[in-house]
Amino acid sequence: MSLTRRDFTRTSAITGAGVALAGSVGALASAPGALAATDDAGTAAGTGAADGAAARGRHGVGYGPLIADPAGLLALPEDFTYRVITYSGRTRLESGEFTPSNHDGTATFEGPRGATLLVNNHELAGPRAAWPHPVPLAEGLVYDPAAAGGCTVVEVRRDHVGEWVGIAGTATNCAGGSTPWGTWLTCEETEDKAGRNGMTKDHGYVFEVDPADRRANRDPRPVKALGRYAHEAVVVDPGRGHLYLTEDASGPNGLLYRWTPPEGFRHGRGKLRTLADDAGLLQAFKCFDSGGTFVDDLSRATRIGTVYGVDWVDVPDRDARAVSVRKQFSTGQVTRARKLEGMWWGDGGAYVVSSYAREESPVPHDGQVWFYDPKRRTLTLKVLLGVDPDPAQDGVFDGPDNITVSPYGGLVIAEDGEGVQHLFGATESGLTYPIARNELNIGTAKEREYSEFTGVTFSPDGRTLYANIQTPGIMLAITGPWKRQRR
Repeated sequence: MSLTRRDFTRTSAITGAGVALAGSVGALASAPGALAATDDAGTAAGTGAADGAAARGRHGVGYGPLIADPAGLLALPEDFTYRVITYSGRTRLESGEFTPSNHDGTATFEGPRGATLLVNNHELAGPRAAWPHPVPLAEGLVYDPAAAGGCTVVEVRRDHVGEWVGIAGTATNCAGGSTPWGTWLTCEETEDKAGRNGMTKDHGYVFEVDPADRRANRDPRPVKALGRYAHEAVVVDPGRGHLYLTEDASGPNGLLYRWTPPEGFRHGRGKLRTLADDAGLLQAFKCFDSGGTFVDDLSRATRIGTVYGVDWVDVPDRDARAVSVRKQFSTGQVTRARKLEGMWWGDGGAYVVSSYAREESPVPHDGQVWFYDPKRRTLTLKVLLGVDPDPAQDGVFDGPDNITVSPYGGLVIAEDGEGVQHLFGATESGLTYPIARNELNIGTAKEREYSEFTGVTFSPDGRTLYANIQTPGIMLAITGPWKRQRR
């Protein structure tokens, strides 16, 4: 049953504008100068900036200032360390080929005998010849032999790292997402069809990869029930069985989707690939404010705490045989958003990133994080990043992309903005703090360039934060004195 505008208006009048979400992330100020705000409770009067920042890290929010890396790779707070897990063109798979490049979405799983298993997407678009290190065409694991992308499975032990192909022959594998039953959903951020860009099969699908059972990954089959479009990320509602999916596209902007399983379907390892192509119901979201007014684009929101009601509208042709899915809706039918990126399930709902907006928004911004509450069918703006006035300078965060819910409270967000690139935290009380800075210059001494962070995720025991530098493709394991962030 859909949530009507009248229902939402009545509910808003009862609960007030700030629909409370227990344990959810607090609001961030939108003014650029406030984005690096920290808790000064631990700062002694008269201390210098560095001493004050260190004091805040010890006693307040975050972990203090980032310390430059002599190796020129990753700046971290004091007492934190990192380990390179895979490095494209340097480390090798079990089969002898080099680790593929362009690391993207990642998730962790408990492996055998204390190992950690990670599934790592490789965002490689177009034909294989365009890339020096595509995902190898492992026998039995190839969907389209012309495509360069896919994902690898990485096994991490204290004294050993192993890596092998999970799926090959897919394209532009982006954020993806894990499932409650222990598998990985790898998402193609493309709409290429057979005969375009050298492809021999249609692309733009979701595939399921089992990190623990290599045999389950043989003969890859797309989950066509989830639609064919520029997929970015996916999360699973473990209670209701819905899947939520983001679309990173423009002209027009992309959509947030919900897939409802068919009656009687039970999730489990490998069950998605057994579905008929038209199984279940794929829908796109439609938002309206507390006054009942339709909201055409999420970038219209300019205040933290903005709450929208959400309806769901059926997708006419989920396989986009003639027209892209997002173009099948006329004006007023659905709500759009600029660069819908990462998602993560936590606090009983889905955190959803919209990376930035300029012309679309009454107030240009450098990123939003929303929280969708499926019980209330509301979408609440939790994070709003102001426009970074000088991306080449350190200290301000912009362009959120991949995201995870931290076991220590709040969110950890990977930057994909301009200039300096960070991993940063957002606390439940509305403060941000740096966790890491990419120091690997892939540009020139005069025109410095730093790749985005991707694949941010904690190990199953919460002791290690994994993240990737997308270009050239480096997976890192970060450890240190993690602590619960104060409210």
